[in-house]
Amino acid sequence: MKKLLLLLMTCVTVYTVQAQIETPQPSPSAKLEQKVGLTDVTIEYSRPGVKGRKIFGGLVPYGEIWRTGANKNTIITFSTDATVDGQTLKAGSYAIFTKPGKESWDVYFYTDTENWGTPKNWDDSKVAAKTNVKSYTVPFDVETYAMDINNISNSGGHLEFIWEKTYAAVPFTVPTDNAVLSSINKTMSGPGVNDYFSAAVYYLEENKDIKKAKIWIDKAVEMTNDKPRFWVLRQQSLIHAKAGEKTTAIAAAKKSLELAEKAGNKGYIKMNQDSLKEWGAM
Repeated sequence: MKKLLLLLMTCVTVYTVQAQIETPQPSPSAKLEQKVGLTDVTIEYSRPGVKGRKIFGGLVPYGEIWRTGANKNTIITFSTDATVDGQTLKAGSYAIFTKPGKESWDVYFYTDTENWGTPKNWDDSKVAAKTNVKSYTVPFDVETYAMDINNISNSGGHLEFIWEKTYAAVPFTVPTDNAVLSSINKTMSGPGVNDYFSAAVYYLEENKDIKKAKIWIDKAVEMTNDKPRFWVLRQQSLIHAKAGEKTTAIAAAKKSLELAEKAGNKGYIKMNQDSLKEWGAM
């Protein structure tokens, strides 16, 4: 009986220790994901409420660095480079800090994102970009702090801050045009070496139309005449052999062997030697 009581008391104690009361966060966390052109922009931040307080010039003093939200510093992530006020932000994550004023805000993109609130020791060398933007009074109350991305175009958008009766926004651009033009030029100029090579090897390995595979691998070899590649020539030799063209298969294998020997690639040296022996060329 004593053992049973002891076991029950132990279970109750463990349950009491593990049980936790869950209540709503005073400043709930939020995550915004937005595509701008071809760039993925993500914002992670916490959203405090006004709750009857004076915010700007009160809870958030003018002229002092603010975490731009609550709890951990607000973080913005760009999947590509972005530009703010002529300054390049490399693809990656940044903490957003602001210094609100009565008529304008200073906005900082800070490389150290691991701060709870503002950095204990501010480091100007970690400021990847800084800009000053005008702030506006809105004719309605915004109880819960919010961030958004609006005025979206193919090449940029506005990073917006709004709380209480204040609104500010930072314009930014992304390199959509460069990416699109590069894609267009590549597509319009036709398949590249790797496209022809990959297609030919797939057809060889999957026992598909060997004549098509031969056309594609020959095109890949032709496109690398100025700098022959032993691995491309190796596949050319195999495809030609399967197509029944032993003479050109041997020529390709010999060239691949020569280049592999110069590169010191033992694997390709052996594979080419084995094929040449099989085809009676060694």
